[in-house]
Amino acid sequence: MSFDPMAAAVAWLDAYRAGDIETILAMYAEDAVVHCSCEGIKIITSTDSLRAYWDDHLRKRPASHLDNLQLSEDGTVISYVTREGVVSALLTFDASGQIASLTCGPSN
Repeated sequence: MSFDPMAAAVAWLDAYRAGDIETILAMYAEDAVVHCSCEGIKIITSTDSLRAYWDDHLRKRPASHLDNLQLSEDGTVISYVTREGVVSALLTFDASGQIASLTCGPSN
């Protein structure tokens, strides 16, 4: 069976919507990088920092529902609704199907 990056992005959003930090963290590669511009610019590169980021993000910016989902040359772009509006996220995946990078911020 081949890896489906769109299904992986939806699974990521489902875990986010459920507030399931352990499932979210398990989806990331050990060397994953997060670039977040939801509250200024943050770059997260370590497992401990990723846990702290998601703990804070789940409390402050819970996701409600899917807005849009598309494949891109680099990965999957998923847009979802939060209290502050629509957020777009580009998820890229490594060869094993784990998230290699997340780039997110408010949709324009």
